Order: sequence, then C-alpha cells, then structure tokens
Amino acid sequence: MKKYIEILKQTQLFAGIKDNELSAMLDCLQATIKTYKKGEYIFREGDYIDKITILVQGKLIIQKDDFWGNRSIVSAIRIGEMFGEAYATPDSGAILNDVIAEECSTVISFNIYKLLTMCPSSCRFHSIVIQNLFFAISEKNRKLVQKIGYMSNRSTHAKLLSYLSDEAKKQRSNNFTIPFNRQQLADFLSVDRSAMSKELCKMRDEGLILFDKNRFRLF
Repeated sequence: MKKYIEILKQTQLFAGIKDNELSAMLDCLQATIKTYKKGEYIFREGDYIDKITILVQGKLIIQKDDFWGNRSIVSAIRIGEMFGEAYATPDSGAILNDVIAEECSTVISFNIYKLLTMCPSSCRFHSIVIQNLFFAISEKNRKLVQKIGYMSNRSTHAKLLSYLSDEAKKQRSNNFTIPFNRQQLADFLSVDRSAMSKELCKMRDEGLILFDKNRFRLF
C-alpha cells in the first residue's frame, strides 16, 4: 500500500496531509487495498457500503442499466478520484449504480465511521480530512449539475459542444483526451451512438473539431 502514498497525497481527500501523517492515517482509517480484473464489479446496484474508496490504478466506470438493458454512463473514475461517499454514510440507502473496472484496477478503501469520528488524540490531520471530504462532496455535486447542463441541451450537436468545451476548459488545452470510448460517450450523453458519430463527422467537416478515438482538438 505504501507505493500508492504519492497518489493519495495528490487526492482531494488528503490534501494538506504530510507523508508521516498519511502513513499513520492508513491504519487509523482501516485502509484496505484490492485489485479488480477488467469487467469486474467493484459495487453493484443495491449494495450497501460503509467505505469511501479511491482509485489508485486503472480506470472505473459508473453506469446504470434499466429493466430493458439500456445503459447510461454516470461518470468515469480516474486515478486519484474518490467514489462511494454518497452511499457510505449511515442511512444513506443502497447504491443506485454499478461501478465496474474498465481495465485492471486497484482501489484503496477507508472505513467511513473511522473517518467521521475524531480519534481520542484529536489528530490535526483527522480534522483536515473531514473538511476535505466536505469539499470533495461539494465538487461532486457541481459535476452532477454540470452533467444536467449537458442533458438539458436538446440536440446531439449542442450536447457534444457543451461537453467537449468543458473538457477543454478543465484540461486547459484545446488538445485533450476524454475518459470514454464512442459507446460510453453516447451513453454518458444519452444519445444514439450512430447519430452521435455522424454529428462528430459533421463537426469535423465544418472545421470545429478533429478527433482520433478519444483524443480531440477544438478550433
């Protein structure tokens, strides 16, 4: 687990925590590590969880399938990102989505009760992590509002432009990589894949974008 200390230091949850403090916290928060093969489920819809989890290797997809098998991509989890916090608190209910390994992935989980309860020594780093958790949840809510913004656009063209524009801003470059393949992007934006592919080609022919698989360039 120690080899992932540098990754954990860069996460939002452990921002401001020193190396020696973070090492101590791994025991205090009952940290556990687990690796999943591509296609394995980290969580399934209906599971009850009591852990906050951070991806330290690989890539995860949060998705939801309806009764007829129609799939919607909620989000992609990248290295250093946290998930499960919305369902880990007491009485929060069962998880509403599936979390699946897009490739071989390793996660580190932390006991939510240990995280939310100050230890007897009232460690400085414990109060910082609780504050960081609040900020992280606020950021997740902002991203959900952002996705609602994509979905509120009526056309596939507008949804694509809105999403790609935000990705360019987030990555501070007009050349960037998105975390989705074509089908996943269509599922994320809730559009038909064929219609989306035609729209992307049309946008390319109009000189708005260039793309190669999940790599994009905006003009």
